[in-house]
Amino acid sequence: MTHEIERIAYGVAYEERAAFMDTYGGVPGRVFLESYLLRPVGSPSDTVIVCMHPIGGGAYLPMVNRLARDGHHVIYCNSRYRGVDSGLIMEKVVLDLGAAVRDAKDRLGYSKVVLGGWSGGGSLSLYYQEQAERPTVTATPAGDPPDLTTAGLVPADGVLLLAAHPSRHGVLTDSLDPSIRDENDPDDRDPDLDLYDPARKPPFDRDWLARYRAAQIDRNRRITAWVKDSLARLRAQDRPHEERGFVVHGTMADPTALDATIDPSDRPDGTSYLGDPRVVNNGPIGLARFSTLRSWLSQWSYDDALADGLRAAAAITVPVLVIYNGADEICYPSLATSMYDAVGHDDKLLHRVEGANHYYIGRDQIPKVREASQVCTDWLGAHGLAPDA
Repeated sequence: MTHEIERIAYGVAYEERAAFMDTYGGVPGRVFLESYLLRPVGSPSDTVIVCMHPIGGGAYLPMVNRLARDGHHVIYCNSRYRGVDSGLIMEKVVLDLGAAVRDAKDRLGYSKVVLGGWSGGGSLSLYYQEQAERPTVTATPAGDPPDLTTAGLVPADGVLLLAAHPSRHGVLTDSLDPSIRDENDPDDRDPDLDLYDPARKPPFDRDWLARYRAAQIDRNRRITAWVKDSLARLRAQDRPHEERGFVVHGTMADPTALDATIDPSDRPDGTSYLGDPRVVNNGPIGLARFSTLRSWLSQWSYDDALADGLRAAAAITVPVLVIYNGADEICYPSLATSMYDAVGHDDKLLHRVEGANHYYIGRDQIPKVREASQVCTDWLGAHGLAPDA
């Protein structure tokens, strides 16, 4: 049965727990979030699926709307960083998600909450659930508030990982262009590591690929070392709350986008979710293109970022459903299976939707998104988390 959807826009406000503001919106001491409840007409429920992406607004996504049309109550709440990740602190996004979950229970009256971790929301959902069940993080990687152990995060009753990946820092590291030798001169490149050298054609030599991957991690670590040195200089000058912004060139150079033999799937060759990867790699839009010192450590640092879905998945105790798409241009199969394997208990399910792209965009994707939603419906029902009949 397909339901008509009632869309209710509302705000979520709560007290700021961080040391200082890093977004334009709001007033000092308060955080304001834009949220949407997609409520199926004539389908009451004591369970709601709460979705949040670190930066993405997804109330329009086909999967979110399909779940609602299939009778589920869905909240899509935007984080304080909606649309821009240059200053994003993952620990603050955890607080944002916590505010959305608490509001769903305390004000809206839902007794059960399932986290809907779409795409980059997957690692966020796992990080949140880990810290709600077993809080350990007392500061950001830069040493600033918030302290998640005192945040009173409310654990969810289940987690949906939908076309998701394990971490933003992992995706970025896999996409960094390791041929860039000088961060201040992106034209200074090592030709042996230039993915876009016209003479380099897929399938790529696996020994070269191993060197390439190691060089990507090395570049991430060089940027991290510079970030830490910069923060140390500011603190030594008694300016502990000052920030610096910087540009990271070359962040769309994952060989997997060009070579279909790496992490094989039904995805189209030579494309990325932002378009031609060669153009995006040097363009104005891309992962971590603009960052701040603290955001780099919290969001992008290979060694320091704490929002690691694989680690968090091993710690949580609630049921987990992992759905991944066979033609996903962003979240490749190994990313989904790695999260499934990382879940440290047996109440988990893995499902692949053959031929589905990341967003389920296109007329041929209509049956794909229906399949994904039906898998969610069956799984939620089996765990007592389905809408009231």
